[in-house]
Amino acid sequence: MSLQPVPEAPLAHRAGTVAIVGRPNVGKSTLLNRLVGCKLSITSSKPQTTRRRLTGIVTRDDAQIVFVDTPGYQTEHRTSLNLAMNRSVAASLQETHAIVWVVEALKCGVRDEAVARLLPHGVPVVLAINKTDTVQGKDRLLPFIDELSRRHAFAAIVPVSAAKGSQIAALLDEVVALLPEGPPLHDADALTTVSERDLAAELLREQLFRLLGDELPYSTTVEIERFRQDGRVRRIHAAILVDKEGQKPIVIGKQGAKLKTIASRARQDMERLFGGSVYLEVWVKVRRGWADSDASLKRLGYDA
Repeated sequence: MSLQPVPEAPLAHRAGTVAIVGRPNVGKSTLLNRLVGCKLSITSSKPQTTRRRLTGIVTRDDAQIVFVDTPGYQTEHRTSLNLAMNRSVAASLQETHAIVWVVEALKCGVRDEAVARLLPHGVPVVLAINKTDTVQGKDRLLPFIDELSRRHAFAAIVPVSAAKGSQIAALLDEVVALLPEGPPLHDADALTTVSERDLAAELLREQLFRLLGDELPYSTTVEIERFRQDGRVRRIHAAILVDKEGQKPIVIGKQGAKLKTIASRARQDMERLFGGSVYLEVWVKVRRGWADSDASLKRLGYDA
């Protein structure tokens, strides 16, 4: 009589929501894009590019994770827009099963600790130490990790490079282990819960950050005035809002060249993301004080 091996019980499926938080410019949006495997969240070399919560859904055989990319927590500027973004961060932390707190390798200062004070008790936190590819001599990370582990109780600490894609699978495994058992929350092929209309606005706003110098992008935003789909063609009419009359010709550029470049690059990104042709018409409008007007922020879809 031979003994038959007892088959292993299948692993329970896990599902939940995970907030990605951190100070501005630590690479949260790049990390989200890397986790999901496509470009959803806009990025630039400038801090405070992200202004609204954006979800990215990762579906595996054993789990589904709904990541929420939050704006960088702002401690320096107190406009209505920045206050709304801070409220968005705080709200995300209260509606999550786990948290990924992103810090930059070898850099954890006052602004990072301001984020740490927001972390709610009872919610497990994974520390993702990003930009490890910029560190010369990996042994320098060990004292940094040791110091942070003494300051805070983490469920796990994972050094990663969102830019290079290193340790992303390890980070996912640590996050999945913290989620409750349950069925998927969304369809298996879903990548985000954000509408195409809002994604289009973000992709256009990304080009403002990439093409308009250091200061002007912070005085601009994008309003989608019309979004219609005819078959596989999306017809999008968008307005770039600036705060002052003198900013309008800068965005338009000589003979409209700057605006044409902004719109062309944004349209190409939209076509890649949406998987179809896009007709994009863009113009520039002056709306004074939009970043300090709760009514304007509500109209633009920010959490005012």
